Amino acid sequence: MEFLTVPFTNALVFIYDILGNNFGLAIIVFTILARLITYPISAQQMKSAKSTQEMQNHPRMKEIQRKYKDDKQKLQMEQAKLMQELGINPLASCLPLILQIVLFIAIYGAVNRTLAATPLQLLELGRSIALPNASELIPLNSRFLWMDLGQPERLYLDFLPFGIPVLTILVMISSYFQGKVMAPTSTNPNDQGAQMARSMNLTMPLMMGYFSLLFSAGVAIYFFTSNMFGIAQYYIMRRPKAAAATAVVSGSSTPPNSQNKPN
Repeated sequence: MEFLTVPFTNALVFIYDILGNNFGLAIIVFTILARLITYPISAQQMKSAKSTQEMQNHPRMKEIQRKYKDDKQKLQMEQAKLMQELGINPLASCLPLILQIVLFIAIYGAVNRTLAATPLQLLELGRSIALPNASELIPLNSRFLWMDLGQPERLYLDFLPFGIPVLTILVMISSYFQGKVMAPTSTNPNDQGAQMARSMNLTMPLMMGYFSLLFSAGVAIYFFTSNMFGIAQYYIMRRPKAAAATAVVSGSSTPPNSQNKPN
């Protein structure tokens, strides 16, 4: 992943330099910029998931599942045929997801590389940075709020004998809500996609929380920022349809022949 990790590392350090050597803000800004750049891809994934969801609620799909419930091969053939007729590409939601995973690995590597601590890591970071003032920036200031971004995050209070993993809790909550709003809702009891989405919505927050608990706080900030952007993206994409539906309801509720009469 060097072909992506090195440019991402340079971008992080460049943003860090612009923001007055604040690496926490640099990670937040970098994450938002990365999500904005990949917005068309993730939007296409959400639209494809929505189309697949609507297909599962289609009367013909329910009829196919009822008719061929004991013939898996015929069921798959008829489902593929229906998807073709409805113009749904089953790979449309998979390819963006694969790309997002690749980008996540590269961003994770960039965050870890910029948080170099040992002499060998600092040497590797110095070789990766192409900025003219790299020698003045390295090592980077890893302090942000109460956190050392190079270490797992804990908030220590005087009255508690242990540290509170605040970021881990925030990552788990935001991961759950992102999965909740984006999970397909289906009235079809045989919809395996909806069942899988509900299962993932329970396991993903736990997995993300586990990573945030063990990995550096910088990675946890990336997780949380990315989750919040995903939630905001869902509601932004949903707003035009909601506004159109409201307009239709408002228009239909007005009697067509009603007129204002003078007193």
